[in-house]
Amino acid sequence: MEALIQFVQTTGFYHFHWTYLVMIIAGLFFVFLGITKNFEPLLLVPIGFGMVLGNIPGAEGVYDVGSVLNLLYSGVDWGIFPPIIFMGIGAMTDFSTLIANPKLIVLGAAAQFGIFATFIGAIALGFTLSESAAIGIIGGADGPTSIFLASKLAPHLVGSIAIAAYSYMALVPVIQPPIIKMLTSKKERQIRMKAPRLVSKREKILFPFVGFIVTSLIAPSAAILLGMLFLGNILKESGVTERLANTARNALIDSVTIILGLTVGASTRADVFLRVESIQIFALGALAFAIATAVGVLFAKLVNLFLKDKVNPMIGAAGVSAVPNSARVVHTLGQKEDRNNYLIMHAMAPNVAGVIGSAVAAGVLLSILGQ
Repeated sequence: MEALIQFVQTTGFYHFHWTYLVMIIAGLFFVFLGITKNFEPLLLVPIGFGMVLGNIPGAEGVYDVGSVLNLLYSGVDWGIFPPIIFMGIGAMTDFSTLIANPKLIVLGAAAQFGIFATFIGAIALGFTLSESAAIGIIGGADGPTSIFLASKLAPHLVGSIAIAAYSYMALVPVIQPPIIKMLTSKKERQIRMKAPRLVSKREKILFPFVGFIVTSLIAPSAAILLGMLFLGNILKESGVTERLANTARNALIDSVTIILGLTVGASTRADVFLRVESIQIFALGALAFAIATAVGVLFAKLVNLFLKDKVNPMIGAAGVSAVPNSARVVHTLGQKEDRNNYLIMHAMAPNVAGVIGSAVAAGVLLSILGQ
């Protein structure tokens, strides 16, 4: 009987608390969204499973020094995983539309306003400057950048910030359409844009070098993120490193995404995650995303006042960094208004500009607050 009692006391059932159940249900809900709704399944399924794994009482988790999950989480804690993911994104990305129509860069830049608006909001709620900067990056809808900055400025908030960032990335098809429709008229949503000019191979190869040098000189603290992004693009566009580009955009990024999602999910242990701070971060993240979307659309409308060839203001919403989800949302809305209106390539310009913009914004914040 004594041995039986000792066994029972070692089980998770003995140490179970209702807060663990809350987090397990939340994890299962993430998996549900990924599988049944197809909301960023490559992210939500491993994150959701990680949330379940991290909330089994008695199991070794990311906070137990020397455990397997703790060692894997080092890639998040030390900022290793985000640059690798950026390289994969660069190897997937075609910058042609941005090169052909560089004025669309301003739409990607405008959407970053959500970052700084949320930064101010977080300060108002009592977060420190460093914590507020890490929270603000959620407004860029860029998961890797959010994790990168949080690991540098607010390591204790990495789990909450990462979950919020990836949640809103997954919910792009739900959050953005109402905001876009509210701020645009039917006539504006039907605007057709001229097909972008053909971009030469030389331009495609030169762009990542020029882009990296300029952006990293502006924000040296983000040079590793920007460097890996543009390196991945060079591997893709050079034409002589296809094997490396294929590895970066497939096997490598997929492997890192699995580990990143699992460990970030596992970091949401109930006693660490279920706090007022986490709720505030989720609320601020929603606000950040809404502001970034709205400012992108409104800025596109402002730009149209000075352009002869109008841009469809919906593409301003793609300035958030959720690549390529936000561009797809814009394209889908355009198709609903006019089945022959193809906006995907146009929307990809501010979309990839948003990726660069959020990394630059993170670098600026890190250089100021990371000292």
